[in-house]
Amino acid sequence: MTAADTVAELDELRLLVVVDNATDSLSTVEPGVPEVPEIAGHVARVDPVDIDGTPGHVVFDRMCHACHGYSVLVTARAGDDVRTVLFDVGPHGPLWLANAGRLGVRLADIDTVFLSHWHFDHSGGIPEVVAAIAAARSLAGLSAPVVDLHPDRPDQRGTGAPGRGFVLLAPEPSLDEIRAAGADIELHAGPHPLAGGLLWASGEIPRTAEWETGLPGHHTIRDGVATPDPLILDERLVAGRVRGRGTTVLSACSHAGVVNACRCARDAFPDDPVDVVLGGYHLAGAGVEDRIEPTVAALRDEIRPRVVAPGHCTGWRAAAALAEAFRPGRYGPSVVGATYLLTAEG
Repeated sequence: MTAADTVAELDELRLLVVVDNATDSLSTVEPGVPEVPEIAGHVARVDPVDIDGTPGHVVFDRMCHACHGYSVLVTARAGDDVRTVLFDVGPHGPLWLANAGRLGVRLADIDTVFLSHWHFDHSGGIPEVVAAIAAARSLAGLSAPVVDLHPDRPDQRGTGAPGRGFVLLAPEPSLDEIRAAGADIELHAGPHPLAGGLLWASGEIPRTAEWETGLPGHHTIRDGVATPDPLILDERLVAGRVRGRGTTVLSACSHAGVVNACRCARDAFPDDPVDVVLGGYHLAGAGVEDRIEPTVAALRDEIRPRVVAPGHCTGWRAAAALAEAFRPGRYGPSVVGATYLLTAEG
């Protein structure tokens, strides 16, 4: 049995970027890229004011704030079944909640929070955000949100070397903190259906691309002891299948390698082409920038996604190379406030 036997084809998949490193609502969207810029979303939400007989929309005071982190609100629909999953939260609860308010997010609709991997720029905001979601769902008479986590939780992570210094992420939130916020915690190390079978979550992502060898110098810290951990094996992706379009891949940081992530999703859904690849491709930094050329080549020639949508930790060099390879019509960056709306075809 493959993932395709347990995960439904969708009529619609909506991806709203709530936290990302960059903001850009002014660049044009090319035909073929199913992206709605943040400004266009605000115009649809804000009541107009009259300007000399012409409607006007005040939107620039509603723009989301960017920061180093990642979070995507995923809404999947198959027929009348609609589920909303928060894919990562970003580092700061108040920032996520402020952006979500600007974007008109209904907290009570979020039934699952999924953490791609234990890194503070993806996990740090979980306690405050889960508390707000749980309160909204309780007020609406709904069950507590499920928080889907990998069981191998570190205390802290960073890059560097013993005796030479580390650049550290903040400590990870504890399971007790997350549970106290009102979460129904589920621990999953392996692949499993998500959101009632409308989405799919991977387990460990197989490492098959010879150049995608993890994050150089990365260490995991437990009980004050730093252990080399370049592979970050707790990283997981989420995939959704839209009828007639194929499999969309959400890869928050691609420490496993974005090509490996795409291969993992393709193996799970072998009859589907790859549609949108949204998230961080982690090709920024001296230790990984030599991977840009083989990564772009493999995406272009082997994976052949309909649209690449890199953000977060991709880096400007890789983004420029991807734009060169996939434009026109197949490159649409991930920026805060943007929406990707994927609807069934055929």
